[in-house]
Amino acid sequence: MKIIADSSASRTEWTLVDGMTVVEHAFTKGLNPFFNTRRDISHTIRLELPDAFFKRRWDHIHFYGAGCSSSDKKKIVEASLVAQFKTPVTVESDLLGAARGLLLNEPGIACILGSGSNSCYYDGNSIVKNVLSLGYILGDEGSAAYVGKLFISDCLKNIAPQRLVKQFFEYVHLTPEEVMSSIYDNALPSNVMSVYSRFLMDKLDQDYVYNLVYTSIKAFFERNVLQYDYQGKNISFVGSNACAYSGVLIEVANEYGIRIKKIIPSSMSGLVKYHSDRELVL
Repeated sequence: MKIIADSSASRTEWTLVDGMTVVEHAFTKGLNPFFNTRRDISHTIRLELPDAFFKRRWDHIHFYGAGCSSSDKKKIVEASLVAQFKTPVTVESDLLGAARGLLLNEPGIACILGSGSNSCYYDGNSIVKNVLSLGYILGDEGSAAYVGKLFISDCLKNIAPQRLVKQFFEYVHLTPEEVMSSIYDNALPSNVMSVYSRFLMDKLDQDYVYNLVYTSIKAFFERNVLQYDYQGKNISFVGSNACAYSGVLIEVANEYGIRIKKIIPSSMSGLVKYHSDRELVL
């Protein structure tokens, strides 16, 4: 039996797996070594995971996480996991997790559109090209944080329709000053902007909201997908924003002659299959 974990900026999905059978399933907050210390990660694991995850030593832990792109950052997460589970651990990036979860052993382009965004060309085994995400300040096009940032800016500058602005401040129960403070005084402002963007998810019938989402997703294609040799390739998406705005996503893709093969909310079911298949081969 093994544990598979998939961690985004906002949450971590955990499964305890026996072959293809999910024995336990749970969520904790996101565990990013850029923002969380080894102690923070250990604390979250111990307090937020159910007892079933600690019943005995498991065969292996496969952890895929945002921020786990360098050996130094991977070591922070690995040390925390080993300390808590006393089990062999492999730590990889959330992008490799997305590629394996979406494409398994097939080559193609894997895209994340969730609280953040990212993409890569995957050869069926490893990532061979990655257009840098650059995070919520310089990149993350098409993500919930990106959409939230544009929308909040429009609200505070009185560019968004006034009725929508009024509804938003009623929705969050905050003043404009408090919204500013909730972002600039927060250690994880991208998470805050992602949460605020949920306000728009059922309002695509409004021209302003549709245009905002369309522009954001088009920016993701122009600044990321089009930099790959994408024509005729398997292109798939994972993430909350990809699912919430799947219609717009497909529309933009069609404009570039791209056929999206798969849009799913989570990589986990694919990761379970990926690791189960590898066990059978080994």
